[in-house]
Amino acid sequence: MDARWASSTLGLVADIGGTNVRFALVGARGRLHAVRTFAVKDFPGPAAAVRAYLATVDASPRCGAFAVASPVLGDRITLTNHPWSFSRRALRRALGLEELAIINDFQAIALALPRLPSRALRKIGGKAPVWNAPKVVIGPGTGLGVTALIPSDSGWCALPTEGGHVTMAAFSKAEAEVLQVLGRDLGHVSAEKVLSGPGLQNLHRALSRIAGLADSPMPDPAAIAERALNRSCPVCVEALRMFAAMLGTVASNLALTLGARGGVYIAGGIVPRLGTWFARSPFRARFENKGRFGDYLKAIPTYVVGAPEPALVGLATLITGRKR
Repeated sequence: MDARWASSTLGLVADIGGTNVRFALVGARGRLHAVRTFAVKDFPGPAAAVRAYLATVDASPRCGAFAVASPVLGDRITLTNHPWSFSRRALRRALGLEELAIINDFQAIALALPRLPSRALRKIGGKAPVWNAPKVVIGPGTGLGVTALIPSDSGWCALPTEGGHVTMAAFSKAEAEVLQVLGRDLGHVSAEKVLSGPGLQNLHRALSRIAGLADSPMPDPAAIAERALNRSCPVCVEALRMFAAMLGTVASNLALTLGARGGVYIAGGIVPRLGTWFARSPFRARFENKGRFGDYLKAIPTYVVGAPEPALVGLATLITGRKR
């Protein structure tokens, strides 16, 4: 991305998820302007959504940086949890952009970490982060995003990964029984199949079957979380408790694998909405429960990312060329 454009015109950033697409314009110093959110289901593809956004702001950006909730492996982009599929080159031409960078959505969130104010990070356990050590970002939402921020001589490098699709491991007998039930329906039970909005529904369904409860209309993820927090539904309470514990398992596995002594950062659309309950949940105890490496993990801080649009903040660094 040519940073000289940022000094004379606005750039366009877009965070394209499985449910929503969020847009903003980027000024010369990387500040976001005119943040808007649209539902992806309302448009046949990203070009139509971009045009709808630009019509609301009366702007003609010359460069863009987009984040997508999918692998970025070549010209063709296909969202993991939505039918949108498009050509990177064709999209750039259709929008009249001189340059268009496209990265994974959690790469964009990771790039935002060095720019987020401390008030945007709610710490849950651990000591101070080790300066210049790797950081892990994980986020349950429509899917499960995973990435890491690695220091390099040229600044921070965000790794593109599909870590949300690793096989989910059971820690307890109860979790093993749930995964066995889900395995009969799903075949491979990835971390995303339990650590996402649909994953929370999967946990609810499996726990209901194990308890011998009759099938009933499945509550949406927000309703499951609400009923768990107000303790009006025992199955919802257990589903959310297991969700938090399993998130601790996956987060600690990542921290050990990547040596993430710079911290583990939890983003996405679910955990930041759980408020103070998450700090009391089984997450942190499970995170630290790794036998001989318990002390290693006890030192690693975990944070809930409370910034409203972290992916857009990270994308702005591609427009301005600031990586540190």
